[in-house]
Amino acid sequence: MKHLYLIGMGPGSPEYLTVQAIETLKRVDVFFLLEKEGRGKDKLLAMRQAILELYRPEGGYRLVIAPSPERQTLPGGYQETVRAWHENKLALFARLIADELQDSEQGGLLLWGDPSIYDQTVSLIAELAGRSGGKFDFTIIPGISAVQMLAARHRIPLNRVGEEILITTGRELARADPAQIHNAVVMLDGQCAFQHLRGQDLEIYWGGNLGCPDETLIAGPLDQVGDALIQTRDRLREAQGWIMDTYLLRRRKL
Repeated sequence: MKHLYLIGMGPGSPEYLTVQAIETLKRVDVFFLLEKEGRGKDKLLAMRQAILELYRPEGGYRLVIAPSPERQTLPGGYQETVRAWHENKLALFARLIADELQDSEQGGLLLWGDPSIYDQTVSLIAELAGRSGGKFDFTIIPGISAVQMLAARHRIPLNRVGEEILITTGRELARADPAQIHNAVVMLDGQCAFQHLRGQDLEIYWGGNLGCPDETLIAGPLDQVGDALIQTRDRLREAQGWIMDTYLLRRRKL
């Protein structure tokens, strides 16, 4: 049987891998690295290669690098766009498993943060395993998520007594009723959706490129730090060609 490990690599620095992840790296025969298009892709690839060089210095594995399908906007809107993108990634994973992973071999995918939080890879690989007739299976190795890193870096708990925690996306936040936002972690926000929540007496705890050398933190009342946050985010993205950020919005208590 072919087996694939979905390995949570944390924010990107080798020091954030768990012991379980490190031990898993040592028994993988083939590592699959997906390469995104655009400026800055070399650094993203190099971060994963640095992890392998540190924890597998003796080598003894194959490295397969494949271009990750781009998400192209389609006329049918967001749902059609995402559906087509996922189908392309599913086809890529199917090809890699069929052509690059031999029977009885173990493959590994290094995934940012924790594979179970806003990463469609788990669902796609689960679908392939279900289709395989018992010839292919997978295991998830949890990692330190950006959400955990954010709270640790700002030295705050995610929860307050008696309050719920909402984990959502920038797209959903933009459509939310501002009055209903009390304690929300926001991910995948490329448009700074927090802007429409000004005047709501909210505090923001933001982290950009957490765990990386250019890690940047901003915290304070949203109405006061929002503009500086947007400028900082733009600067980091311009410097790297990409940015990975997340933030917590929390209503201030009277």
